[in-house]
Amino acid sequence: MERGKMAEAESLETAAEHERILREIESTDTACIGPTLRSVYDGEEHGRFMEKLETRIRNHDREIEKMCNFHYQGFVDSITELLKVRGEAQKLKNQVTDTNRKLQHEGKELVIAMEELKQCRLQQRNISATVDKLMLCLPVLEMYSKLRDQMKTKRHYPALKTLEHLEHTYLPQVSHYRFCKVMVDNIPKLREEIKDVSMSDLKDFLESIRKHSDKIGETAMKQAQQQRNLDNIILQQPRIGSKRKPKKDAYTIFDTEIGSTSPKSEQDSGILDVEDEEDDEEVPGAQDLVDFSPVYRCLHIYSVLGARETFENYYRKQRRKQARLVLQPPSNMHETLDGYRKYFNQIVGFFVVEDHILHTTQGLVNRAYIDELWEMALSKTIAALRTHSSYCSDPNLVLDLKNLIVLFADTLQVYGFPVNQLFDMLLEIRDQYSETLLKKWSGIFRNILDSDNYSPIPVTSEEIYKKVVGQFPFQDTELEKQPFPKKFPFSEFVPKVYNQIKEFIYACLKFSEDLHLSSTEVDDMIRKSTNLLLTRTLSSSLQNVIKRKNIGLTELVQIIINTTHLEKSCKYLEEFITNITNVLPETVHTTKLYGTTTFKDARHAAEEEIYTNLNQKIDQFLQLADYDWMTGELGNKASDYLVDLIAFLRSTFAVFTHLPGKVAQTACMSACKHLATSLMQLLLEAEVRQLTLGALQQFNLDVRECEQFARSGPVPGFQEDTLQLAFIDLRQLLDLFLQWDWSTYLADYGQPTCKYLRVNPVTALTLLEKMKDTSRKNNMFAQFRKNERDKQKLIDTVAKQLRGLISSHHS
Repeated sequence: MERGKMAEAESLETAAEHERILREIESTDTACIGPTLRSVYDGEEHGRFMEKLETRIRNHDREIEKMCNFHYQGFVDSITELLKVRGEAQKLKNQVTDTNRKLQHEGKELVIAMEELKQCRLQQRNISATVDKLMLCLPVLEMYSKLRDQMKTKRHYPALKTLEHLEHTYLPQVSHYRFCKVMVDNIPKLREEIKDVSMSDLKDFLESIRKHSDKIGETAMKQAQQQRNLDNIILQQPRIGSKRKPKKDAYTIFDTEIGSTSPKSEQDSGILDVEDEEDDEEVPGAQDLVDFSPVYRCLHIYSVLGARETFENYYRKQRRKQARLVLQPPSNMHETLDGYRKYFNQIVGFFVVEDHILHTTQGLVNRAYIDELWEMALSKTIAALRTHSSYCSDPNLVLDLKNLIVLFADTLQVYGFPVNQLFDMLLEIRDQYSETLLKKWSGIFRNILDSDNYSPIPVTSEEIYKKVVGQFPFQDTELEKQPFPKKFPFSEFVPKVYNQIKEFIYACLKFSEDLHLSSTEVDDMIRKSTNLLLTRTLSSSLQNVIKRKNIGLTELVQIIINTTHLEKSCKYLEEFITNITNVLPETVHTTKLYGTTTFKDARHAAEEEIYTNLNQKIDQFLQLADYDWMTGELGNKASDYLVDLIAFLRSTFAVFTHLPGKVAQTACMSACKHLATSLMQLLLEAEVRQLTLGALQQFNLDVRECEQFARSGPVPGFQEDTLQLAFIDLRQLLDLFLQWDWSTYLADYGQPTCKYLRVNPVTALTLLEKMKDTSRKNNMFAQFRKNERDKQKLIDTVAKQLRGLISSHHS
């Protein structure tokens, strides 16, 4: 029973479920009925469900049939109406078909035109899209074309700017195109190419600058010379209202535009083609000769590429190398001024370029770098000048070199370089210049002294007289009063030497110009150099003439007269130096001229040479003496050689009239003393072993001739018998022997009032021995004559007493 109840309950649940499913089928959309049916088939009661479904279908059919039966008449009426409409619809269809056929026939051309229009619109859209794309690409291509043109025309900095715009502005807009990728890949290569080409241009510029530095320096030095000349004119003519041309700015930046469109010409490498027109009114500026655009371009390019430091290091390194080459002087530089000029031009050209680079670029070179280069250049230049100038022996070349160094220093000073060391070195060259001047004037003085006739200058007219007086400061009222013709006391070398001393002073003054020295320093320099000229050069020349072997007494006398007048002219030389230096001689540090000492020394040397020369002449005459020391005859006149000697002395001392009195007197006294001494030596010489009384008497005649000459006063100014005292020794000795006054001699010997005070017992004994030997040898029969025997005994006795005197004197 329970089983039946359970079955009945399950049957009720199944029926309810089936009912629900059917309601869902009826109410649910056909597309969603699948899950509902799946739930039926998933169960076990689908057979019952089919039965239920069939039952429900039958129920719905009965309802449909009922409904149709209820509306059948209306349906029939509708069918009838539809049949009527069918005919009308057929007519309408036919009309539509006919209209369509006509429309198709009529619209066929329109369709074709529409197709064409459609195709045109499509093409238009394509073209528009293409134009838009091309509008994006064209600027890229134009910029790239511009880049290639700029590189082709070697405008590298603009090309680099174009490359930057192309890379950062234009290419990103069209980066998806293949050609743009090719361009992007080429950009590093193009940069490197620009970098290499700009560096090549810089190398060409540096090489060109190195070759043309002398031209740049020459132009700069010409400018400095023109400016200095202009300054001098303004200083000399301060009141002339002439308009001065404005000086060119040393740091003018050229009108060279880095981005110019013109292709690079040959001048771009450094030097512009400027014709050398020396006669032009204005020399072109030193920088006007140079196109610095390669440097600027390369600097900008490397700066943009981030390699500025590399460029700066390369530039400085190369310029240092060039500086060393420029500062290496040629081995033959000292031979000509052009050698020095080219050397200076190259140095000036180098530093003009560097100075311009310093002021027209920011940091490519700095002041420390320039100062370092200049210090090196200054030391090497000074060393080179010291070495090469020492080879120079021409004062004109040294002077020209000094002027060139001054111009060199002034030129570089304009550009701000310190040049004090150059002027210090010029003071060293000044000493060398003085030496070369002294050598030159040594030759001049030698030629003047060698060509002089050593005769007073004859004057035949007032014109000649004034000409000589104009050349040499000489005043003599007595000479002026004398009628023409007349003679100056000095020879031609006096005015010539005086004028040459003045020329020497002028030459020294020329060197001191433009050295920025004070008047005192110039005066001191001139005086010291002039003192060297007087005390060394002129003194040596005079001494050489005085010591010359073939110099005559007349020449020596004239030299004494000349040096006397030159000595007097020294004060005029002092005045001459004072006038040109404006430094008074009373200034504390003023150097005095030593001309007086020079001419005094020369005069003293000439005097000594006169004394020596006179003595030599006397010796030459004495060599002609031919005494017969064994003669027994008594002569009645002086020897011929002595007469000639006295005549020579008289004529010689007659020439001494223009000499200072003491010189003539000293010469005369010296000659007489030398003559007396020589005669004494002649009498006592060892070769004369024997002599007779007759020979002694002849000798006495010769001494009397000498005494007569002394008494005649050959030179005025001697007191009475002063000159005769030169022969007093001979006179007393001869009187002693000729008068045979031995008793007086022996008795008064040693007393101040002795008659034979000047007779030396040794001399007397020597002469007595010679007479004694003669007496013994020549008188064979002397022992048979009582007088001769007595005389011989007397000689022996006197000789013995003389020996006693000599012994007592020595003891």
